[in-house]
Amino acid sequence: MEDEDPVRRALDRVLRASRIDTVRFACGEDFLADLGRVDPDCVLLDLQMPGLGGHETQARLASRAPALPIVVLTAHDSVLTRERVMRSGAAAFLTKPIDSQLLVDTILAAIARAAGCADATWEDDEDRTR
Repeated sequence: MEDEDPVRRALDRVLRASRIDTVRFACGEDFLADLGRVDPDCVLLDLQMPGLGGHETQARLASRAPALPIVVLTAHDSVLTRERVMRSGAAAFLTKPIDSQLLVDTILAAIARAAGCADATWEDDEDRTR
Protein backbone atom coordinates (compact mmCIF):
# COMPACT_ATOMS: atom_id res chain seq x y z
CA MET A 1 0.00 0.00 0.00
CA GLU A 2 1.31 3.37 -1.02
CA ASP A 3 -0.70 6.58 -1.09
CA GLU A 4 1.32 8.32 -3.83
CA ASP A 5 0.20 7.11 -7.26
CA PRO A 6 3.54 7.70 -9.07
CA VAL A 7 5.35 5.71 -6.37
CA ARG A 8 2.73 2.92 -6.56
CA ARG A 9 3.18 2.71 -10.31
CA ALA A 10 6.99 2.65 -10.04
CA LEU A 11 6.92 -0.08 -7.40
CA ASP A 12 4.45 -2.03 -9.52
CA ARG A 13 6.78 -1.85 -12.55
CA VAL A 14 9.80 -2.99 -10.51
CA LEU A 15 7.95 -5.93 -8.99
CA ARG A 16 6.24 -7.04 -12.20
CA ALA A 17 9.59 -6.91 -14.03
CA SER A 18 10.77 -9.45 -11.46
CA ARG A 19 7.69 -11.60 -12.07
CA ILE A 20 6.03 -10.66 -8.80
CA ASP A 21 2.30 -10.15 -9.33
CA THR A 22 0.91 -7.07 -7.64
CA VAL A 23 -2.37 -5.55 -6.60
CA ARG A 24 -2.07 -1.86 -5.73
CA PHE A 25 -3.92 -0.06 -2.97
CA ALA A 26 -3.74 3.61 -1.99
CA CYS A 27 -4.81 3.10 1.61
CA GLY A 28 -5.18 0.54 4.36
CA GLU A 29 -8.97 0.69 4.36
CA ASP A 30 -9.21 -0.38 0.72
CA PHE A 31 -6.75 -3.21 1.20
CA LEU A 32 -8.44 -4.54 4.33
CA ALA A 33 -11.84 -4.34 2.63
CA ASP A 34 -10.50 -6.49 -0.24
CA LEU A 35 -8.50 -8.90 1.94
CA GLY A 36 -11.04 -11.67 1.37
CA ARG A 37 -10.96 -11.10 -2.40
CA VAL A 38 -7.18 -10.88 -2.70
CA ASP A 39 -4.89 -13.50 -1.20
CA PRO A 40 -1.44 -11.91 -1.03
CA ASP A 41 1.79 -13.76 -0.27
CA CYS A 42 3.30 -10.55 1.13
CA VAL A 43 2.26 -6.97 1.84
CA LEU A 44 4.45 -3.98 0.98
CA LEU A 45 3.28 -1.30 3.40
CA ASP A 46 3.99 2.42 3.55
CA LEU A 47 3.59 3.91 7.03
CA GLN A 48 2.48 7.40 6.01
CA MET A 49 -0.95 7.10 4.39
CA PRO A 50 -4.09 9.17 4.74
CA GLY A 51 -6.89 7.63 6.77
CA LEU A 52 -5.82 4.32 8.24
CA GLY A 53 -2.05 4.65 8.55
CA GLY A 54 0.56 1.96 8.19
CA HIS A 55 0.89 1.19 11.91
CA GLU A 56 -2.84 0.65 12.31
CA THR A 57 -3.02 -1.35 9.08
CA GLN A 58 -0.19 -3.54 10.34
CA ALA A 59 -1.98 -4.07 13.66
CA ARG A 60 -5.23 -5.06 11.93
CA LEU A 61 -3.39 -7.41 9.60
CA ALA A 62 -1.69 -9.05 12.57
CA SER A 63 -5.08 -10.00 13.97
CA ARG A 64 -6.69 -10.97 10.63
CA ALA A 65 -3.76 -12.66 8.89
CA PRO A 66 -0.95 -13.22 11.39
CA ALA A 67 1.16 -15.39 9.05
CA LEU A 68 1.10 -12.84 6.22
CA PRO A 69 4.56 -11.24 5.90
CA ILE A 70 4.67 -7.46 5.86
CA VAL A 71 7.56 -5.51 4.38
CA VAL A 72 7.46 -1.91 5.52
CA LEU A 73 8.80 0.72 3.13
CA THR A 74 8.93 4.27 4.44
CA ALA A 75 10.60 7.61 3.86
CA HIS A 76 10.33 8.38 7.59
CA ASP A 77 13.10 6.36 9.19
CA SER A 78 13.72 6.54 12.90
CA VAL A 79 14.98 4.09 15.48
CA LEU A 80 11.65 4.19 17.32
CA THR A 81 9.62 3.59 14.17
CA ARG A 82 11.91 0.77 13.08
CA GLU A 83 11.71 -0.90 16.50
CA ARG A 84 7.93 -0.51 16.68
CA VAL A 85 7.39 -2.00 13.23
CA MET A 86 9.72 -4.94 13.83
CA ARG A 87 8.29 -5.65 17.32
CA SER A 88 4.86 -5.69 15.69
CA GLY A 89 5.98 -8.53 13.45
CA ALA A 90 7.14 -6.95 10.19
CA ALA A 91 9.29 -9.22 8.05
CA ALA A 92 11.52 -6.28 7.09
CA PHE A 93 11.87 -2.52 7.35
CA LEU A 94 13.18 -0.64 4.31
CA THR A 95 13.63 3.05 3.64
CA LYS A 96 13.01 5.17 0.57
CA PRO A 97 14.60 5.67 -1.79
CA ILE A 98 15.01 1.93 -2.24
CA ASP A 99 17.30 -0.05 -4.47
CA SER A 100 15.07 -2.11 -6.77
CA GLN A 101 17.00 -5.35 -6.34
CA LEU A 102 17.04 -5.00 -2.55
CA LEU A 103 13.26 -4.53 -2.59
CA VAL A 104 12.70 -7.61 -4.77
CA ASP A 105 15.13 -9.73 -2.74
CA THR A 106 13.53 -8.67 0.53
CA ILE A 107 10.01 -9.47 -0.65
CA LEU A 108 11.03 -12.86 -2.05
CA ALA A 109 12.89 -13.71 1.17
CA ALA A 110 9.87 -12.72 3.27
CA ILE A 111 7.61 -14.93 1.16
CA ALA A 112 10.05 -17.84 1.35
CA ARG A 113 10.44 -17.51 5.14
CA ALA A 114 6.67 -17.42 5.57
CA ALA A 115 6.45 -20.59 3.47
CA GLY A 116 9.03 -22.24 5.71
CA CYS A 117 11.95 -22.38 3.29
CA ALA A 118 15.16 -22.87 5.23
CA ASP A 119 17.37 -21.10 2.68
CA ALA A 120 15.57 -17.78 3.19
CA THR A 121 16.98 -16.94 6.61
CA TRP A 122 18.74 -13.67 7.33
CA GLU A 123 22.25 -13.59 8.74
CA ASP A 124 21.00 -11.55 11.68
CA ASP A 125 18.11 -9.25 12.55
CA GLU A 126 20.06 -6.20 11.36
CA ASP A 127 19.85 -7.52 7.79
CA ARG A 128 16.06 -7.29 7.92
CA THR A 129 16.22 -3.54 8.42
CA ARG A 130 17.89 -1.39 5.78
